[in-house]
Amino acid sequence: MNAPRRPPRRNVDGVLLLDKPLGMTSNAALQVARRLYNAAKAGHTGTLDPLATGLLPLCFGEATKFAGELLDADKAYDAVIQLGVTTDTADAEGQVLRTRPVNVMPQQVGEALQKYTGEIMQVPPMYSALKRDGKPLYEYARQGIEVERAARRVVIHKILLLSFSGDRLSISVDCSKGTYIRTLAEDIGEMLGCGAHLVALRRTRIGRLQLQQCVGLAEVEACCGEQRDALLAPPDALLDGLPGAELQAADAARLMHGQPVQWNGQPGRWRAYSSGVFLGLCELDDTGWLAPRRLVAGAPDLLK
Repeated sequence: MNAPRRPPRRNVDGVLLLDKPLGMTSNAALQVARRLYNAAKAGHTGTLDPLATGLLPLCFGEATKFAGELLDADKAYDAVIQLGVTTDTADAEGQVLRTRPVNVMPQQVGEALQKYTGEIMQVPPMYSALKRDGKPLYEYARQGIEVERAARRVVIHKILLLSFSGDRLSISVDCSKGTYIRTLAEDIGEMLGCGAHLVALRRTRIGRLQLQQCVGLAEVEACCGEQRDALLAPPDALLDGLPGAELQAADAARLMHGQPVQWNGQPGRWRAYSSGVFLGLCELDDTGWLAPRRLVAGAPDLLK
């Protein structure tokens, strides 16, 4: 008996702001969401470790063209740090390397957090997806090989102490792209003289996207049809921080054929619209020409 045929994939365009559950990889979450939407095309905007929860934007269809926009965005996290124990991965998934007594006062914690606020140099962890000679660092680490990593400049815009109870502290961190919260936890522990590792991490913001906008996989699964589609943000949600240019029909038509049009505004990247329909990402040069960079397929049909 033949298995029932799966219905053909749907052309779904939008962004699911997912609250990723604990213990699931970002790719596994993406595949579950893609199955629920039966989407023809899907991708995410940068991974969260299985240990981490929180905001994970999943892109479908035309939204995948703009997924890279969030890679450079600032991010915010809530983190829980266990003092007195260091691990080989700097988080709770690793093997314990050393335990030390914790004799830390709240004032010392505050001083340590202050020293890690601002522009800092951070050495990426061995258990990371950064590549050396085409191979991720974590593959070297799993073989017991440690390779030299250059320190990288990152910016910690703000650290708030949420709670502190003897050997465990909770913090909120606003930071630039490329910041490893695991490494930050480890470094704070060393500054306090007792070592530390990360035991919980929750991403609360990427750019202007907030955790409060998120839905869980269970909520997505509980919905169906139009209700499920209504959970998706539009593709231009990924470009929310950019100014918008509302074009007349003739200029919109030229733009959609790859031709620049005149526009009055500050040079830089712009979102382009016509009659409220999102056309795509453009760039305005110093001479006032707005040129297309990534356009939404099917937008001309919506304008008819």
